[in-house]
Amino acid sequence: MLKQTPLHQTHRDSGAKMVDFGGWEMPLHYGSQIEEHHQVRRDAGMFDVSHMRAVDVEGAEARTFLRGLLANNIDKLTLSGKALYSCLLNENGGVLDDLIVYFLREDRFRIVVNAATTEKDLAWFLKQRDLLAPALKITPRFDLAMIAAQGPNARAKVWQALPGAQAATEALTGFQAAEFGNCFIARTGYTGEDGFEIILPGSAAPAFWQALAATGVKPVGLGARDTLRLEAGMNLYGQDMDEQTTPLEAGLAWTVDLKSPRDFIGKTALLAHPAQRQLVGLLLLERSGVLRAHQSVRTAQGDGEITSGTFAPTLNQSIALARVPLGIHPGDLVTVEIRNKRLQAKVVKPPFVRHGKACYSENHP
Repeated sequence: MLKQTPLHQTHRDSGAKMVDFGGWEMPLHYGSQIEEHHQVRRDAGMFDVSHMRAVDVEGAEARTFLRGLLANNIDKLTLSGKALYSCLLNENGGVLDDLIVYFLREDRFRIVVNAATTEKDLAWFLKQRDLLAPALKITPRFDLAMIAAQGPNARAKVWQALPGAQAATEALTGFQAAEFGNCFIARTGYTGEDGFEIILPGSAAPAFWQALAATGVKPVGLGARDTLRLEAGMNLYGQDMDEQTTPLEAGLAWTVDLKSPRDFIGKTALLAHPAQRQLVGLLLLERSGVLRAHQSVRTAQGDGEITSGTFAPTLNQSIALARVPLGIHPGDLVTVEIRNKRLQAKVVKPPFVRHGKACYSENHP
């Protein structure tokens, strides 16, 4: 039986098309995926991301534990509420998950992990905890829901829906969070737009969803969430990276701290085996096809493969992320095999869209 979020009935009452997403019954769209995409780019949309899991890590050894667990350096977090994006690696340097960790106190951190990897991540956390810090308390917060409000007007509308929250959250910069009442409000997201991700008790989620709707925030499903994140050049776990892929091959070298003397799981493997591949952006220069995952990419340096591809509504053009050999650079031309045809694409550096504006187009690469 598929798992359901606290907003499941709300989605059904709104006429959402529900689909199986990693064992969860989730809304694909509420009528028009394209309209939902533009709603986020131009105004504000809300996503149910309660299938993602908050995990609280508490105890005197919390920082030491995370210092050895994460590829990014947890010591960057010194201000309460500040967040860090990082990969969780296995001993071979492969990506177990990508996650966000929040520093609340020296003895309390909060991690948000992906839905499809929750059980695997928890097992890994507990295994390493038992080896490194047995007294540490690790608590998956099954009682919490998570709603993302994204778009140029999203913050203002959240403040309308949560009277008093503006004073607590207006000063938040990107990747920073604050607690307000029973809400944990983070200035983060997965769309390339401004906004908040709000973690709150599951029992309170339907009322907050309706409060956002009353301010004009429209519901958005998984379909538009994927086109938005791809336009923003953001990786999707299981497609653009996995346990057989290192962050150095997934465009995430900026999240890996190899310079400090700090050791972490996977560091030895990363140092011993430099990346042979890289993740790049592609713009399809022809109108007769759409870039999709697993299509072959032919380059001057050898073959590659698209990891994520779609038609980008903001650009009115097809885009993709692709893993290709080293030596391919922005501006290079490659060919992609689409339905037995070889179509030309241009290599670019993501993101494709920033703050609602196209970074590239067919005529202005």
